[in-house]
Amino acid sequence: MNETDAGFAKSSPNAATADRPALALTAAIGSVSLVGVGLSLTMALLAVRLAQQGYSARAVGFNPSAGGLATLLISTFVPQLAQRLGIRNLLFVAMGLAIASLAAFTLYENYWSWLFFRGLYGIALTILFVLSEFWINAVAPPQKRGLILGIYTTSLAAGFAAGPTILAATGTQGLPPFLAAIALFAVASVPVALVGGAAPQLEPTPRISARSFIIAAPVATLAALVFGAIETAAMGLLPVYALRNAMQAETGALLVSLFALGNVIFPIPMGMLSDRCDRRRLLAIVAAAGVAGAILVPLAEARSFALFAVLLVVWGGVVGSLYTLGLALLGERYKGVELAAANATYIMLYAGGMLAGPPLLGIGLDLTPPGLFWSIAAMLLGYFAIAIWPRKTVDSQG
Repeated sequence: MNETDAGFAKSSPNAATADRPALALTAAIGSVSLVGVGLSLTMALLAVRLAQQGYSARAVGFNPSAGGLATLLISTFVPQLAQRLGIRNLLFVAMGLAIASLAAFTLYENYWSWLFFRGLYGIALTILFVLSEFWINAVAPPQKRGLILGIYTTSLAAGFAAGPTILAATGTQGLPPFLAAIALFAVASVPVALVGGAAPQLEPTPRISARSFIIAAPVATLAALVFGAIETAAMGLLPVYALRNAMQAETGALLVSLFALGNVIFPIPMGMLSDRCDRRRLLAIVAAAGVAGAILVPLAEARSFALFAVLLVVWGGVVGSLYTLGLALLGERYKGVELAAANATYIMLYAGGMLAGPPLLGIGLDLTPPGLFWSIAAMLLGYFAIAIWPRKTVDSQG
């Protein structure tokens, strides 16, 4: 059994956190929203530019996988870095690295340079993502797990929606979109500077097997893998799907916003619903609905753009709830050190989905534009089979 140094284990709130939970939670959610803005803006922008340069959908899909690889490699080391530097200092380092990467995109505009800088950018975003999630876990009241995770996911999705919206306003050419992203990172450092002292303290933990969590709780953990693949592919390949269907580049950015809008609307009600029903069964229902939606969305595009847009919002919200429900299912069973290690596995699988999803789903798009959605339907169908498979695991324990 392979061992993974989860390193997250125990997180204990310090005095500042206990005294100012609302401020601490606000600062953490602000960091998560920043991650969403950075991911979606960059994915849509670089996808459009690469497609306009004549690269295939597979090549365009492979480029964002550099960010997924960076997440996969760096996520388990973030807690150790935070222990040495402190969460606030490490957040500032991550923001500085993100700004430097954005500047580098404008100086070296070619495929392989962007692949390298996308990896550095992915490291910065991963640090922000991991630290923010643990910050929220430490501050959130346990009795409101579904609601808090719904708010967390909604904030992340709002960031995803904001990125392409900014891109639609600035355009996809020249410096303006990059300068807008740099300005956002600079402004977002202010709340971290003011409230960063309220961040939780991270304590070390022994090596814990990531594989054991996947075997014991496949429905919960694999939700992150499937969601990571679909989300990253949607952010990076929906603009290409638009171009392949003779739409404008700005319309492609709008499609990403519509997909992300569903992730803004659904997480809170789905999180609250998960507090009142069997989460494993609910995940199976979500997967089945996701399969149906992936089949219907391209059919709607051929008939009416308005119908296509509405279905894209609903479908995006349905598949987006996978992350919230999977994370809540882990929290339902695991506590303390085990929960922290399970969260580390969750983040690793999300990164694995980011890495593998875009190039694999890009193959379907290269065959035919609706192939993007058909490939996603096949992936969700496999997850549905796992969710309904009878097994005596933590997934079935209430």
